Amino acid sequence: MKYKVAEDARPQIYLLLVATLISVGLWLLSGYIPLIGYLTYPLRLFATFVHEGSHVLATLLTGNSVQSLSVAADGSGVVWSQSSGWLSQLFISSAGYIGTTAFGVALLVWMRYGRSSRTALLASAGFVALMTVVFGIFAPIFNFFANVTVLSQVFTVFSGAVLAIGLAAIARYASLKWANFALAFVAVQCMANAVFDLLNLLFLSALTSEHSDAVNMANATGIPSFVWVFIWMGISVVMISIGLRVYAISRARAANSTDSVFED
Repeated sequence: MKYKVAEDARPQIYLLLVATLISVGLWLLSGYIPLIGYLTYPLRLFATFVHEGSHVLATLLTGNSVQSLSVAADGSGVVWSQSSGWLSQLFISSAGYIGTTAFGVALLVWMRYGRSSRTALLASAGFVALMTVVFGIFAPIFNFFANVTVLSQVFTVFSGAVLAIGLAAIARYASLKWANFALAFVAVQCMANAVFDLLNLLFLSALTSEHSDAVNMANATGIPSFVWVFIWMGISVVMISIGLRVYAISRARAANSTDSVFED
Protein backbone atom coordinates (compact mmCIF):
# COMPACT_ATOMS: atom_id res chain seq x y z
CA MET A 1 0.00 0.00 0.00
CA LYS A 2 1.38 3.40 -0.98
CA TYR A 3 1.26 6.36 1.37
CA LYS A 4 1.54 10.03 0.65
CA VAL A 5 2.69 12.72 3.02
CA ALA A 6 -0.31 14.86 3.94
CA GLU A 7 -0.24 18.38 2.52
CA ASP A 8 -0.68 19.97 5.93
CA ALA A 9 2.19 17.88 7.35
CA ARG A 10 4.84 19.07 4.89
CA PRO A 11 6.08 22.06 6.92
CA GLN A 12 6.55 19.77 9.93
CA ILE A 13 8.25 17.12 7.81
CA TYR A 14 10.75 19.62 6.42
CA LEU A 15 11.69 20.82 9.87
CA LEU A 16 11.95 17.28 11.20
CA LEU A 17 14.22 16.33 8.30
CA VAL A 18 16.45 19.33 9.00
CA ALA A 19 16.64 18.43 12.70
CA THR A 20 17.42 14.79 11.80
CA LEU A 21 20.12 15.70 9.26
CA ILE A 22 21.79 18.05 11.72
CA SER A 23 21.65 15.38 14.45
CA VAL A 24 23.19 12.74 12.17
CA GLY A 25 25.77 15.22 10.89
CA LEU A 26 26.86 16.16 14.40
CA TRP A 27 27.05 12.49 15.37
CA LEU A 28 29.25 11.66 12.37
CA LEU A 29 31.50 14.68 12.83
CA SER A 30 31.97 13.94 16.53
CA GLY A 31 33.94 10.83 15.50
CA TYR A 32 36.53 13.06 13.80
CA ILE A 33 36.19 16.27 15.81
CA PRO A 34 35.62 15.37 19.48
CA LEU A 35 34.69 18.96 20.37
CA ILE A 36 31.55 18.59 18.21
CA GLY A 37 30.20 16.17 20.79
CA TYR A 38 29.86 19.02 23.27
CA LEU A 39 27.15 20.56 21.10
CA THR A 40 24.81 17.65 21.76
CA TYR A 41 26.06 16.93 25.29
CA PRO A 42 23.18 18.79 27.02
CA LEU A 43 20.65 16.80 24.99
CA ARG A 44 22.47 13.62 25.92
CA LEU A 45 22.01 14.53 29.58
CA PHE A 46 18.38 15.43 28.93
CA ALA A 47 17.76 11.99 27.41
CA THR A 48 19.36 10.46 30.51
CA PHE A 49 16.99 12.42 32.76
CA VAL A 50 14.05 11.16 30.69
CA HIS A 51 15.39 7.60 30.87
CA GLU A 52 15.92 7.66 34.63
CA GLY A 53 12.70 9.63 35.17
CA SER A 54 10.83 6.86 33.36
CA HIS A 55 12.27 4.37 35.87
CA VAL A 56 11.08 6.65 38.67
CA LEU A 57 7.54 6.88 37.29
CA ALA A 58 7.36 3.12 36.75
CA THR A 59 8.55 2.55 40.32
CA LEU A 60 5.90 4.85 41.75
CA LEU A 61 3.15 3.41 39.54
CA THR A 62 3.89 -0.07 40.87
CA GLY A 63 3.61 1.15 44.45
CA ASN A 64 7.33 1.03 45.20
CA SER A 65 9.72 3.65 46.58
CA VAL A 66 12.63 5.55 45.03
CA GLN A 67 15.77 6.15 47.05
CA SER A 68 17.64 8.36 44.59
CA LEU A 69 18.16 9.44 41.00
CA SER A 70 21.67 10.20 39.75
CA VAL A 71 23.05 11.43 36.43
CA ALA A 72 26.79 11.15 35.75
CA ALA A 73 29.05 13.38 33.67
CA ASP A 74 29.56 10.60 31.09
CA GLY A 75 25.83 10.60 30.31
CA SER A 76 24.98 7.49 32.27
CA GLY A 77 22.47 7.42 35.10
CA VAL A 78 21.02 5.25 37.80
CA VAL A 79 17.87 5.06 39.91
CA TRP A 80 18.02 3.21 43.20
CA SER A 81 14.62 1.85 44.18
CA GLN A 82 12.93 -0.89 46.14
CA SER A 83 10.66 -3.19 44.16
CA SER A 84 8.42 -6.07 45.16
CA GLY A 85 7.99 -9.02 42.83
CA TRP A 86 9.28 -9.87 39.40
CA LEU A 87 6.34 -8.25 37.61
CA SER A 88 7.08 -4.81 39.01
CA GLN A 89 10.79 -5.39 38.31
CA LEU A 90 9.92 -6.16 34.69
CA PHE A 91 7.91 -2.96 34.37
CA ILE A 92 10.52 -0.79 36.11
CA SER A 93 13.54 -2.15 34.22
CA SER A 94 11.80 -1.84 30.84
CA ALA A 95 10.61 1.72 31.48
CA GLY A 96 13.92 3.48 30.81
CA TYR A 97 14.47 2.73 27.12
CA ILE A 98 10.79 2.46 26.26
CA GLY A 99 10.04 5.67 28.14
CA THR A 100 12.71 7.66 26.29
CA THR A 101 11.39 6.47 22.95
CA ALA A 102 7.80 7.21 24.01
CA PHE A 103 8.81 10.72 25.08
CA GLY A 104 10.30 11.49 21.66
CA VAL A 105 7.30 10.01 19.83
CA ALA A 106 4.92 11.99 22.06
CA LEU A 107 6.69 15.20 21.05
CA LEU A 108 6.21 14.28 17.36
CA VAL A 109 2.49 13.75 17.86
CA TRP A 110 2.26 16.96 19.90
CA MET A 111 3.83 18.96 17.07
CA ARG A 112 1.79 17.22 14.38
CA TYR A 113 -1.49 18.26 15.96
CA GLY A 114 -0.50 21.89 16.10
CA ARG A 115 0.12 22.19 19.81
CA SER A 116 2.39 24.88 21.22
CA SER A 117 6.09 24.07 21.13
CA ARG A 118 6.62 26.52 23.98
CA THR A 119 4.23 24.54 26.19
CA ALA A 120 6.04 21.28 25.41
CA LEU A 121 9.44 22.83 26.19
CA LEU A 122 8.13 24.22 29.48
CA ALA A 123 6.64 20.82 30.35
CA SER A 124 10.01 19.19 29.58
CA ALA A 125 11.76 21.74 31.79
CA GLY A 126 9.24 21.06 34.56
CA PHE A 127 9.80 17.30 34.28
CA VAL A 128 13.58 17.67 34.64
CA ALA A 129 13.15 20.11 37.53
CA LEU A 130 10.74 17.75 39.33
CA MET A 131 13.07 14.76 38.96
CA THR A 132 16.03 16.85 40.11
CA VAL A 133 14.43 18.39 43.19
CA VAL A 134 12.37 15.45 44.45
CA PHE A 135 14.59 12.49 43.54
CA GLY A 136 17.97 14.15 43.06
CA ILE A 137 17.89 16.17 46.29
CA PHE A 138 15.19 15.20 48.79
CA ALA A 139 15.07 11.41 48.21
CA PRO A 140 18.85 10.91 48.75
CA ILE A 141 18.77 13.10 51.86
CA PHE A 142 15.84 11.20 53.36
CA ASN A 143 17.66 7.93 52.64
CA PHE A 144 20.96 9.19 54.08
CA PHE A 145 22.68 9.05 50.67
CA ALA A 146 22.37 5.27 50.48
CA ASN A 147 24.14 3.93 47.35
CA VAL A 148 25.12 7.44 46.17
CA THR A 149 27.70 10.07 47.03
CA VAL A 150 27.27 13.77 47.70
CA LEU A 151 29.46 14.60 44.68
CA SER A 152 27.32 12.50 42.34
CA GLN A 153 24.21 14.32 43.50
CA VAL A 154 25.91 17.69 43.12
CA PHE A 155 26.42 16.99 39.40
CA THR A 156 22.85 15.68 39.12
CA VAL A 157 21.43 18.85 40.66
CA PHE A 158 23.72 21.13 38.65
CA SER A 159 22.98 19.48 35.29
CA GLY A 160 19.26 19.24 36.05
CA ALA A 161 19.10 22.92 36.96
CA VAL A 162 20.97 23.99 33.81
CA LEU A 163 18.74 21.86 31.58
CA ALA A 164 15.50 23.04 33.21
CA ILE A 165 16.53 26.70 33.04
CA GLY A 166 17.78 26.33 29.46
CA LEU A 167 14.58 24.69 28.21
CA ALA A 168 12.45 27.26 30.00
CA ALA A 169 14.54 30.11 28.56
CA ILE A 170 14.13 28.77 25.01
CA ALA A 171 10.38 28.44 25.54
CA ARG A 172 10.14 31.97 26.91
CA TYR A 173 12.58 34.01 24.82
CA ALA A 174 13.25 32.17 21.52
CA SER A 175 11.29 33.10 18.42
CA LEU A 176 8.51 30.73 17.40
CA LYS A 177 10.56 29.16 14.61
CA TRP A 178 13.54 28.54 16.91
CA ALA A 179 11.27 27.13 19.62
CA ASN A 180 9.72 24.78 17.05
CA PHE A 181 13.14 23.71 15.82
CA ALA A 182 14.36 23.16 19.39
CA LEU A 183 11.40 20.89 20.12
CA ALA A 184 11.93 18.91 16.89
CA PHE A 185 15.63 18.58 17.74
CA VAL A 186 14.83 17.35 21.25
CA ALA A 187 12.37 14.78 19.84
CA VAL A 188 14.94 13.46 17.36
CA GLN A 189 17.65 13.31 20.02
CA CYS A 190 15.44 11.38 22.44
CA MET A 191 14.59 8.74 19.86
CA ALA A 192 18.16 8.57 18.53
CA ASN A 193 19.64 8.25 22.01
CA ALA A 194 17.18 5.49 22.87
CA VAL A 195 18.20 3.53 19.76
CA PHE A 196 21.96 4.11 20.19
CA ASP A 197 21.76 3.21 23.88
CA LEU A 198 20.01 -0.03 23.02
CA LEU A 199 22.71 -0.87 20.48
CA ASN A 200 25.38 -0.20 23.11
CA LEU A 201 23.43 -2.31 25.58
CA LEU A 202 23.32 -5.15 23.06
CA PHE A 203 27.12 -5.22 22.84
CA LEU A 204 27.45 -4.98 26.62
CA SER A 205 25.00 -7.84 27.10
CA ALA A 206 26.73 -10.01 24.51
CA LEU A 207 30.33 -9.33 25.49
CA THR A 208 30.34 -8.42 29.20
CA SER A 209 28.55 -9.12 32.45
CA GLU A 210 28.26 -5.43 33.32
CA HIS A 211 25.21 -4.54 35.37
CA SER A 212 22.34 -3.05 33.37
CA ASP A 213 18.56 -2.97 33.00
CA ALA A 214 18.82 -6.02 30.75
CA VAL A 215 20.71 -7.91 33.44
CA ASN A 216 17.98 -6.99 35.94
CA MET A 217 15.44 -8.46 33.55
CA ALA A 218 17.50 -11.62 33.10
CA ASN A 219 17.77 -12.06 36.86
CA ALA A 220 14.03 -11.55 37.31
CA THR A 221 12.83 -13.81 34.48
CA GLY A 222 15.65 -16.19 33.56
CA ILE A 223 15.50 -14.95 29.95
CA PRO A 224 18.96 -13.91 28.65
CA SER A 225 19.70 -10.19 28.79
CA PHE A 226 20.37 -9.87 25.04
CA VAL A 227 16.88 -11.22 24.33
CA TRP A 228 15.40 -8.37 26.36
CA VAL A 229 17.48 -5.90 24.37
CA PHE A 230 15.97 -7.23 21.15
CA ILE A 231 12.48 -7.03 22.65
CA TRP A 232 13.03 -3.40 23.65
CA MET A 233 14.46 -2.64 20.22
CA GLY A 234 11.41 -4.12 18.54
CA ILE A 235 9.03 -2.14 20.74
CA SER A 236 11.00 1.07 20.12
CA VAL A 237 11.02 0.57 16.35
CA VAL A 238 7.27 -0.03 16.32
CA MET A 239 6.65 3.07 18.45
CA ILE A 240 8.85 5.27 16.24
CA SER A 241 7.21 3.88 13.09
CA ILE A 242 3.73 4.65 14.41
CA GLY A 243 4.83 8.10 15.52
CA LEU A 244 6.33 8.94 12.13
CA ARG A 245 3.24 7.65 10.36
CA VAL A 246 0.98 9.86 12.47
CA TYR A 247 3.38 12.76 11.99
CA ALA A 248 3.56 12.46 8.23
CA ILE A 249 0.23 11.04 7.07
CA SER A 250 -2.55 11.86 9.51
CA ARG A 251 -4.65 14.80 8.39
CA ALA A 252 -6.28 15.48 11.74
CA ARG A 253 -5.77 18.91 13.30
CA ALA A 254 -6.49 20.41 16.65
CA ALA A 255 -9.85 22.13 16.67
CA ASN A 256 -8.34 25.43 17.72
CA SER A 257 -5.42 25.38 15.30
CA THR A 258 -5.68 26.91 11.82
CA ASP A 259 -2.01 27.59 11.02
CA SER A 260 1.03 25.43 11.00
CA VAL A 261 3.03 25.62 14.20
CA PHE A 262 6.07 26.03 11.98
CA GLU A 263 5.01 29.44 10.76
CA ASP A 264 5.31 32.75 12.58
